[in-house]
Amino acid sequence: MKIKITKRDLELLGIQAEAWLVLMLVPAITTFFSTHSWMDTYHALTYSMRIIAMPAGVYFVNFCILIPLCYYRGRRWLFFLVNAVFLCGTAWHYFTVDPQSIMDMQPHEEFKKATLIGYYASTAFFLFVYVILAGVALLVHHLVRTKEIKRQLAEEKQKHTEAELEWLKNQLNPHFLFNTLNNISSLVQIDADQAQDSIAQLSDLLRYAMYETRHDKVPLKGEVEFMQNYIDLMKLRCNEKTVVNSQLSTLNSQQEIAPLLFISLIENAFKHGVSSGRDSRIDITLTTEDHLLTFVCENTNYPKDDQNRSGSGIGVENTKRRLELIYKDRYTWEQSLNNNIYHVKVTIQL
Repeated sequence: MKIKITKRDLELLGIQAEAWLVLMLVPAITTFFSTHSWMDTYHALTYSMRIIAMPAGVYFVNFCILIPLCYYRGRRWLFFLVNAVFLCGTAWHYFTVDPQSIMDMQPHEEFKKATLIGYYASTAFFLFVYVILAGVALLVHHLVRTKEIKRQLAEEKQKHTEAELEWLKNQLNPHFLFNTLNNISSLVQIDADQAQDSIAQLSDLLRYAMYETRHDKVPLKGEVEFMQNYIDLMKLRCNEKTVVNSQLSTLNSQQEIAPLLFISLIENAFKHGVSSGRDSRIDITLTTEDHLLTFVCENTNYPKDDQNRSGSGIGVENTKRRLELIYKDRYTWEQSLNNNIYHVKVTIQL
């Protein structure tokens, strides 16, 4: 059986050893300040050492050996057996002492019987204290173990959350790239020069998506510029029947926000809100006031048929999930469809 000792274990053991040492030194210190006698102080120290040694031994044997190796490894019977044997051995040692020798220590005949009763009573009390100390050692070990388990669970949850956020963000980038490349591909046959400019613009957007969004939060100014450039690039797929309005303004552009948070909503607006043969409209606004950010997107609704619903709903669900993970209890989500106008509003307390 091996005991894995960590730095936390050594620190905890040191704190407990210091507490027992202080308890052992208190009588000597008190005696010194009362009598100013080094000899009396020495006697007080040796006496307290004899008194404290046994309880401290019971505590540390349980805390360092019996509890980790027996109690928490499916051998609780051994934990209780060893403690029972130890207590029985101690009781046998004290209670089998010749009563006459105890009474002979008392010079006054009338107090001999009381001395014997006091001896047995104090022995029983010390045995009771030993049981309590074993229980205290178990309680302290349990509290420390529970705290450590909670800490490990919190770390694992944090790692899982970070991994999930990274996965969600990675789901956005390929989808965004796929749609944008389709738009530019269509533009090549119409206006090659404009297509070349769009490729350069896409390169800037990808540079931001790949390098600037590695952090958990990015400056709001950069994110707004990215969104506006993305909207301008998405306009390439629209004809004269589509009206796109965007107002992305911030009072404090140095505030930070999770990257690529609203791109899926904008993407869905162009995907489901534009029809080549019917009037279409997209209105996108982003405003900040103090630490409150408000994003609103409204668009005409032209549902795709069953053969053209690839990725439908994925972006919205990813956005909701990221909001829940990053801004839990600090955001609101409104979503509605009235008179063929799809409306989504997100407010975030930055």
